[in-house]
This record gives sequence, structure tokens and C-alpha cells, in this order.
Amino acid sequence: MASSPRSPQPAELEISRQSRILAALSKKVIDLDELRMLAAQGVPDGAGVRSTVWKLLLGYLPKDRALWEQELAKKRSQYEAFKDEFLPNTVGGSSTPGGSEGHSDGNAEHVENGFLDRSEIAQDDHPLSLGKTSQWNQVAEHSEMIEQVDRDVKRTHPDIHFFCGDSSFAKSNQDSLRNILIIFAKLNAGIRYVQGMNEILAPLFFVFRNDPDYKNAVWKLRRSRFFLLLRGVT
Repeated sequence: MASSPRSPQPAELEISRQSRILAALSKKVIDLDELRMLAAQGVPDGAGVRSTVWKLLLGYLPKDRALWEQELAKKRSQYEAFKDEFLPNTVGGSSTPGGSEGHSDGNAEHVENGFLDRSEIAQDDHPLSLGKTSQWNQVAEHSEMIEQVDRDVKRTHPDIHFFCGDSSFAKSNQDSLRNILIIFAKLNAGIRYVQGMNEILAPLFFVFRNDPDYKNAVWKLRRSRFFLLLRGVT
């Protein structure tokens, strides 16, 4: 009597799935539907596969592989511009209130270490004003947002040395988280920063930061599609 065919072992199925993911990533134009289906069961953590798959599914990388380098350079340049605009005084944990929705409001240059130049304040403006155009109110809202981001970043996965500790590596990662969250808040005035966004950012940053491709890891998450992801859950 003929024996029934042997069922594939879990390890064999996993190798087969990984091979299909690698094959999907090797195409000149990525089929996102196919990749999404394969990734639904988990993405292997090796050779930068997870990082690449996440970037594609989040829309950070285009489907056409030939455009990847060009698009990466564009996004990195854009993020550096955002840092220059919104994080002019990040040394020592302070940053001035820049613009919103991607444009400076013109007030940041008149603020130094949290103090306003009285000559630049409207005559009817005062420290208790709640008006959106009030420079006093803008500084207060900015300071409140910075304090909330700082608190949450320091509480991000305190049991993981990657995010917490006295090492320069952990502090560098905290600074990167902080910068990304602040820039997101400044670019999205209607959403701003909401407590818990650090927890959404953390796994994305961790995966991208640990990309074995040094060039990608050094640039970390940067702006990425984190902003779009947050818009979808807030």
C-alpha cells in the first residue's frame, strides 16, 4: 500500500515563504499585492528584508526598483531641510517654535531660549491670550508639545537598551525619535503630537535603524511614511 505524501515541516514552509519574499523583492517592478500577501504571515528578520518590505508597504519606496536610489536621496534631502527649519536649536534640548504645515510662521527668529522680543509682539497680545495668532500662546503650545515628546521618548521601551540607558548609542536613538516626532507635529498642526505616537514610531525606527545596509541604517527612519501612518491611526 502506497504511503501518503509527507506533509512539509514548519521549517521547510518558512524557507519556502522566505524564498518567495526574496523573489518578489528581486523583480524590477514590485507587485505590492503579492508582497502584502506574503508579508501578512510575517517578514524574516535578516539581510535587511524586513526593512525593505516595510518601506515598500508604507509607500516610502516606489515599486520601480530603478527609482529607489533617486527617491531615497530626495527624501533624505527633504528631511535635512525639515531639520534646519524646525530644529534650529536642538542642542541642550531646546528648539524654537517654527511653522506649521511645512511653513515657518516667521516668529521663530524672534524667540530665544523661550523668551519673546517685546518689540515684535502686537500691542493687544498678552501672556494669557488663547488666540491662535498670539505669539505668547504659540510659544506656550510649542513648549508644552516639546515637554510631552521629551517625557514620552524617555519612557519608550525602558527595558530595551536600544532605546534607554546612558550609552551614547541609546541617547542618539532617543534624539532621533524626538526629532522625528517634533517635525511631524510641526508639519501637521491639525494633528500635532499625541501621547503614544512614540510607541508607533519605535518599532519602525528599530527595524530601519538595524538595517544591515550601513547607508540606510545611518539615515535611520528619517521622515519616512511615519507621518502618513500616524495620520491613519489618529
